[in-house]
Amino acid sequence: MIAVVYSGSKTAFWKIARDGKTIAECTMPGINPCFNDQKTILQYLNKKTTLVNHAESIKKIYVFAAGASSDERRDELAQTLGMFFRYSKISVKDDLYGAALSACFNNSGIVGILGSGANCAYFDGKKPEKNNYGLGYVFGDEGSANYLGKIILKRFLQKKLPAELQKEFELKYNLDRPQILERVYKKPMAQQFLSSFFDFFLENRENKYLLELIDHSFELYFQTYLLPTVQLHPGTEIHFVGLVAGNFQDQLRATAKKHGLKITSITKEPIYNLLNYYSN
Repeated sequence: MIAVVYSGSKTAFWKIARDGKTIAECTMPGINPCFNDQKTILQYLNKKTTLVNHAESIKKIYVFAAGASSDERRDELAQTLGMFFRYSKISVKDDLYGAALSACFNNSGIVGILGSGANCAYFDGKKPEKNNYGLGYVFGDEGSANYLGKIILKRFLQKKLPAELQKEFELKYNLDRPQILERVYKKPMAQQFLSSFFDFFLENRENKYLLELIDHSFELYFQTYLLPTVQLHPGTEIHFVGLVAGNFQDQLRATAKKHGLKITSITKEPIYNLLNYYSN
């Protein structure tokens, strides 16, 4: 029995399979080793009946997690998971590797992540090329759910949203300025708080103002991440993974077209392709 895990900072997706067939699955809060300590991760695991019931039967676990970008962080997360899955051999790599494997399998390609966070890299079929893009939700993540949440919160606080959106946002979330600033600057898991407001974009996906915010954020993503990568690897197929990319494919493809580029594939939830890869 194997388990495959793909985790952004907001959500971790788990799938458990036997002989190539999925027998159980679940989601839990993200297990980013930069933000979640050992105690918190173990608490998450112990709250999932699905994982508790299969913990002793799983022999191999393939984990792809945001924040697992150094040997120290990967070892840290593997050790924590090993305390729960005592009979499992655990492999931990970062989410960019998982995204690349999901989109390209063993082929080369440029892979962009637009989920709770953002990243981009050239994948040679074995590993992603190193880059300096992964700056997190404070300095980076342009185009991601974190970024979109940050932008709409800022405009809400500044009362710069159109009147109908300002009112709808206020009614939906019932948050005032002190509450928002406390959640962002004082309480833990600010990145999960910010990315949670991506739901507002999904619920109002036909709203012209919000679509313009998304178009602008995609343009920033292209300028910051994708175009520099394409310049280094011209003519390479381009793939995207993540919930933001998957839910706003038309806008993403339109931004690519504006720059004379074509997107080969967009995968909303890479966990399915990763499970197929390791099951076969």
